[in-house]
Amino acid sequence: MQDHPVLGQVALGYSPMIDRQRAVVATRLTVFPERPGAEPDAAALLQALAEVWPDSAGAGTTPPRRPPDPSALNHGARAQPPVSLNVADEALLRAVMAQPLGLQWMIEVPAFMMTEAADIVALQRLRAAGTRLAIKGRPLAPLATEVLACFSHAIFEAGEDRRVVARPAAGARQVSTLQSGVRTTAEMVAAFDGGAVAVLGWPFDDPLPKATGRSQPVGDVQAVLELIQGVEREDPLPRMEAVLKRDPALAFRLMRFLNSPAFGLTVEINSFGQALMLLGYQRLKRWLALLLASSSRAANAKPTVFAAVRRGLLMEELARSRGDATMRGEMFICGIFSLLDRLLEQPLPELLRNVPVPDTVQQALRGEGGPYLPYLQLVQAIEQESAFDIRENADRLLLSTTEVNRALLAALQTAQQLEG
Repeated sequence: MQDHPVLGQVALGYSPMIDRQRAVVATRLTVFPERPGAEPDAAALLQALAEVWPDSAGAGTTPPRRPPDPSALNHGARAQPPVSLNVADEALLRAVMAQPLGLQWMIEVPAFMMTEAADIVALQRLRAAGTRLAIKGRPLAPLATEVLACFSHAIFEAGEDRRVVARPAAGARQVSTLQSGVRTTAEMVAAFDGGAVAVLGWPFDDPLPKATGRSQPVGDVQAVLELIQGVEREDPLPRMEAVLKRDPALAFRLMRFLNSPAFGLTVEINSFGQALMLLGYQRLKRWLALLLASSSRAANAKPTVFAAVRRGLLMEELARSRGDATMRGEMFICGIFSLLDRLLEQPLPELLRNVPVPDTVQQALRGEGGPYLPYLQLVQAIEQESAFDIRENADRLLLSTTEVNRALLAALQTAQQLEG
């Protein structure tokens, strides 16, 4: 990430947008002014964010682009997933809406802003340019058809009245429903049963898994654990290659990670032996941790994998200017493994018997303190999009707002490269 002064003027949080297939189809980015009454530069903010989510179509294209399908969040098989911008400040939101916006953004607009003529004109201009718009909450009065026509989606909190905000004219499109504030799988299922096309939030508040009595995990999870344990012991190459040969699909996934743009190698890796030669045992261990987290076959695992990858990358970025390669690697593994119990559906104490991790990482994972726990708590505050908690945890670590935001955007960018 470049140095953008505007990153010191806002606090950023993020959460996933999850569809009925439990796939993460978009990132919701919440933006708070760092100080009440401050006026961050909207154009500079969008420029900084566009480093992570560029507009391949080009903002301001003439003639106006055809508006997107309101029920779709991706356009084309390889389209960039959109970003839903939730700007938690009226003045900054209006300044963002005044900018030329690319197709990568969906802008969330509170329902109470539907009464000002200037706001309605801005919405109609954005709609004509092809920008996706989502209305947040239920308006106090029915919306005119021409105003409702600006929106492709409506965002409601759980339990909020979802009755149609206005009757669309014959032949007009319907507004698709998104539910925000999802915290459990049951809430997610209820939202879909109620007609939502997607939900916003982290379904992390389900009860933790109970003891299984299994001494070892099964399937490719066991194979990845064998590789991690082999790297820890620095087993000879033939022994570790024999593990991979038992599972060609696992070998393919590992090579895919290692050859992603995020990894930054100038040569293509075609074998485990080549990877070990180029990376060494300890650097390879972090990528095996990533492979372990993505090995879950649980029905609702996709959002948790999405979070685990980003937790690891964000914790590593937060440590980039503060520690050596060992610390960064341990922070990466700490973030990845912080959701491992939910991903592999086993209690953490059972998993830690089979996964070799440093004592400092175990301390953080158990919530028992240590040097990495405050970083994990900061990452969790960012996920919960809580400006107060983000500031409090950053201050505890003596991290500036700029450092935190730069690390977050770098982590989100790298995660996209890994998954692309």
